[in-house]
Amino acid sequence: MNKQQLAARIWASAQKMRSSKIEAQQYKDYLLGFIFYKFLSSNEVNALKKLQGDDFAQESLKKLDETNTDLVGYMKDEIGYFIPYEHLYTTWLSIGSEFSVKNVTDALSSFSRNISQSHSHVFKDIFHALEGGFSSFGETTGSMTKAISELLGVIRDIPTDGQQGYDVLGFIYEYLISNFAASAGKKAGEYYTPHEVSVLMSEIVAEHLKDRDTITIYDPTSGSGSLLLTIGRAVAKHIDVRNCVDYYAQELVESTFNLTRMNLVMRQVPPSKIHVSNHDTLAADWPLKETGEHLRVDAVVSNPPYSQGWNPAAMKLNPRFDYGLAPKGKADYAFLLHSLYHLDTKGIMAIVLPTGVLSRGEEYEIRKNLIENEHIKAVIALPPNIFYGTNIPTIIMVLCQKRRKDETGDVLFINATDCCVKQGKKNVLRASDIRRIADAVRDRQSIPHFAYLASKKEIADDNDYNLHIPRYVSTADATVPEDIHAHILGGIPDAELDVMKEYWTAFPSLRGSLFLHPNNDPYSQPATLDVDALIRSNPDVAAFCKQCAEAMKGFDNQLEDTLIARMMNIKPDVEQTRLTSNLFLRTTHLPLIDRYAAYQTFSDHWTTIASDLEIIQTEGLESTRKVDAITEMVTDKNGMEEEKPRGWQGRIIPFDLVQQTLLKDENDALLATRHLLENMSIEYAEMRELLTDEEQDRYLTDDRESFDFNQAEEDYKQALSEIETPDIQTLKAYLVLLASHPRRPEKMAFVAEHKDFDWSQMPQGRDGTYSISAARSLLFNLQIQFVLMRIPQKDIFSASINCE
Repeated sequence: MNKQQLAARIWASAQKMRSSKIEAQQYKDYLLGFIFYKFLSSNEVNALKKLQGDDFAQESLKKLDETNTDLVGYMKDEIGYFIPYEHLYTTWLSIGSEFSVKNVTDALSSFSRNISQSHSHVFKDIFHALEGGFSSFGETTGSMTKAISELLGVIRDIPTDGQQGYDVLGFIYEYLISNFAASAGKKAGEYYTPHEVSVLMSEIVAEHLKDRDTITIYDPTSGSGSLLLTIGRAVAKHIDVRNCVDYYAQELVESTFNLTRMNLVMRQVPPSKIHVSNHDTLAADWPLKETGEHLRVDAVVSNPPYSQGWNPAAMKLNPRFDYGLAPKGKADYAFLLHSLYHLDTKGIMAIVLPTGVLSRGEEYEIRKNLIENEHIKAVIALPPNIFYGTNIPTIIMVLCQKRRKDETGDVLFINATDCCVKQGKKNVLRASDIRRIADAVRDRQSIPHFAYLASKKEIADDNDYNLHIPRYVSTADATVPEDIHAHILGGIPDAELDVMKEYWTAFPSLRGSLFLHPNNDPYSQPATLDVDALIRSNPDVAAFCKQCAEAMKGFDNQLEDTLIARMMNIKPDVEQTRLTSNLFLRTTHLPLIDRYAAYQTFSDHWTTIASDLEIIQTEGLESTRKVDAITEMVTDKNGMEEEKPRGWQGRIIPFDLVQQTLLKDENDALLATRHLLENMSIEYAEMRELLTDEEQDRYLTDDRESFDFNQAEEDYKQALSEIETPDIQTLKAYLVLLASHPRRPEKMAFVAEHKDFDWSQMPQGRDGTYSISAARSLLFNLQIQFVLMRIPQKDIFSASINCE
C-alpha cells in the first residue's frame, strides 16, 4: 500500500467516525495503537513460523496458549512478549459477529502480564491510550464494539511488516495532524518533524558519520520518533552492518513517548538498541550509563518545543548549562546546551530552533560562548510555514563538540528560505532543495545569495556575535528596472540582455547573431524573426547539445542494469545514492545545466520507481500483472462520506503504457474516434448558434443545450419525401409497384420500360429483378446526394452530422 492509498483509507475511517463523540486526538491514538497491536500479532506469528519451519500449519496457532509454558517462554525470549491465540488480531477478525469490546480489554490485560522483564522498557504501558477505555466510541457495549470493529477493518490492509520505504506510523501521524489541525491543537506540530526536514537533518548527520561502524544517536524531544528513524536510515546507507545504530529517545508527553517506542519496534530495531525515557529533558538529565555517568553520543537530532518556559534558577550549578542559562520564558538554548553536553568529541548535532535565538539580547552570552569555543558549524534558515501548528520562522543549527584539526572556527550561513514549493497551505522542501543545502554544508563554501562562510573574527568583531542570517547572506540582485524609452520607441535594452550573461558565455557567437545595433545605442534589434531556427543552427548551440549527449552517454544502460537486470536484489536507498552521485558527476561541468534541477527530475521519478521495486521485491514479478481498484470519496444523502470504487489501475504497469505499446493500433483508433466526437460536439455548438429563433424553438430542447432529434427526424423525412428528380420518381413508382406484390414478368416489364434509369446502382436478385430493400436504400442515397450537391463545401460536415 503506497502513501496515497494509505491516506485515503485513514481519512475514510475518520470521516465515518466524525459523528461520534471521539475527538481527533483520541482517534489518532486509538488508530496508531491498534496498528501497533496488529504488528505485534503478526510478529509473533512469524516467530512461530520460524520456530516450526516446514511443520507450521494454521492449526499451529492454537498452540499459542498461556498454559503452554515452553512456548510462552520461547516467545518472551525471542520477541519480548506473548499473545495467546484468542487475542491475536487475526483471531479478532475471524470471529466476526462474536467479536466484542471485551476481546480488546482482555487482550490488553493479557499482554501487560506477558511482557518479558528484559523488554519491559520497550513494552510496559505502551497501550496506555487503549487501556484508558473506549467510552468515546459510544455509551453502550454494542456501539463501542461496532466502532472498534470498523477501526480494525480499516487497518486490515495497512502494512506493518517494516518493508515499506517510509515510516508508516510517522506518516499516519503527520497526515492526521495536517487534516485535524483545528482539533489536534496549536502545538501538535511539536511532536512531529516534517519528513523533508528530517531528511535534510539526516543527510547532514549521515555525511559526518559515514565512516563509522557503530553509531549512537539521541533525540531529547523525540515526539513520534520519526526524526530518529530517518537519521538511522540515512546512516545505514553508508554502513553495510545490520543493527549498527543505538537509539536514545527522551519524551515528556506519554502518548508521544509511546509512539516513539512503537515506531522503533515496528521498524525492526532490536530492543537492545532501544533506550527510552519518559521524563522532562531539562529537569531530568539523561541519557546515563549504567554506572551513572553521563552518556556521550555520536549524533543528536532534535526539534524541541519553541520558546518553552522552564526553571533556570534550579540549574545554576548544572554543568550542562556552563555556557549560560536560557531565559525563563525561552528554553531554546537550554535544549541546545543539554544536547551539546551529551555529544561526543567527534560527534555532530542538528537542532531546529526559532530564528529569535540568532539575535535576542538576553541570550548574548550563550551565543558568544558557543562561537568562541567553535561549536557552531552552520546556521540554515528554513522556508516559512513549513511546520504544522506554527508559522514561527525556523532554522537548523549544526554544531559539534570539537572541530577537526583541519577546520577553523568559521560558521557557514545558508539562506534557504526560497528553497521550497507550496503544497496546500504549507511550504515543502523538494529533494533538490535538500540536496543543495546538504551539499553546501558538506563543502563549506560561499555561494552568492545562498551561502556565506563567515570567520569567527567577522562574527565577533563586525557583528558582535549576532547570527542573524541577512547580515551574512545578501539577497539576490535586483531586477533590471523597466525601460520607458524601449516601451515607447522600441528596441531591446542591452541592460536586459546583459542579465543573461551566462548564456552568452556558453554560446559566444549567439548574441551577435540574434541582435543588431543599427545606431550603436544601448538598444538592440532582432536580427531575424525566425529566432528558433537561428538558435538551432548556431554552431555553439550545436556543440553544447553534443556535449550534453556525450555527458549522459551510457546512463540509460546503467539504469537498465540496475532497475531491470538486478531489480530483485538491489537496496533502493543505496542505489538511489549511487545513481544520484553518477548523475551529479555527469552534469557538474556542463554549462547552463542546474544539476539540482536534473536531480529533482530524477528524484520525482525515483519516488515511483522505489515504490514499484518495493512491491516487486515483496510480491514477486507476478505483481506486474495485477490491477487495483481506484476509489473516491462520495457523499451520501445523509451527508456522510463513503469510499466507492470508480475504476481500475495497474499495480505496477500503468494502463496507458500498455495501450501505447502493446495495443497501439487499437489505441490510435480510439483516439481518432474521440477526436471525431470532439469535432462533432464543436460542430453541434456552431450549428445551434446559426439557428434562427424560430428554428431554435422548433429544433432545440427547452434548455437550448441539445437538439430535439425526434422533431428534426420528422422534418428531415418530410423534406426528403418532397425531393423530386427523374431517377427519384422512377424509384418511387417501382416501390409502388412492389407494394402490389407483382409477378416477375410485371417487374421485368417495368424495368424494360424505364431504360433511362441506371438499374445497375442496385444489386440484382436471382430472378433478374430488384428487391424492395435495395430500392429503398438507393432512394435514400439519391435524396442525400441531392441535398449535399446544393450545400457549400465548408458546410458539408455539418450537413452530414444533421443527416445522421
